[in-house]
Amino acid sequence: MTFHIRDSVFLITGANRGIGKVILEAALQRGAKKVYAAVRDVQTAEDLVETHGDQVIPVRLDLNDPGSIREAALVAKDVNVVVNNAGVLQVCSAFADETIETLQYEMEANVYGLIRVAQAFAPVLKANGGGVFVQLNSVASLNASPDFATYCASKAASYSITLGLRKSLQEQGTLVVSAHPGPIQTDMGRSAGFAEFASHPEIVAPAIFDAIEQGYFHAWIGPLAELISEPYQPFVEQILSGDMKQLREQAFGL
Repeated sequence: MTFHIRDSVFLITGANRGIGKVILEAALQRGAKKVYAAVRDVQTAEDLVETHGDQVIPVRLDLNDPGSIREAALVAKDVNVVVNNAGVLQVCSAFADETIETLQYEMEANVYGLIRVAQAFAPVLKANGGGVFVQLNSVASLNASPDFATYCASKAASYSITLGLRKSLQEQGTLVVSAHPGPIQTDMGRSAGFAEFASHPEIVAPAIFDAIEQGYFHAWIGPLAELISEPYQPFVEQILSGDMKQLREQAFGL
């Protein structure tokens, strides 16, 4: 299953800065017809409209507000590429006093927000021929760090949801892409202390677009992600790409 960026219509959550803004600009450079910049405050997307004109349409979308997500889906009826980029990150270990509250905060945006976006936009993508659903996960989805225990847990959960979406949305012809950046030079990355060894945000969009146009599920982005992907790939091919019914038959001899 492959898809062409040119003449497509995007919706990108968190499109006003960081990775989301880079993806928006790269999509237009590759010939996307239009991009809905889905942000919590539409005024923060005014500079994008000034730069790109009517190719950018700001729309209010807050991952913590289910109503705003449903309303955005009603506005962006012609979208055929959804990029769920928005998310949150806190520095928090498993033994901090605020661990439970921090995990709840990150799960609300990074996991429940993903589910809400997928539920709202899956029917839109289906109506427009299938299209693409991209989820910005992380290398943290696969390898936990003690200082970011809650964030890693939320990203592991979002990856698990993305795996489920891959198989359920395949039935309606929707390509699902799970993007896994390593540390990236964004405001979020700098606040987490990644600035010294983070990659430039401009590497993110080409990796995602290549995955879309070649029909790949994973997009590994940056040196750390590529290093992790090498030993992980056999597991992807043998287990994640397999059918669960066939795996049960093999395991239990049914």
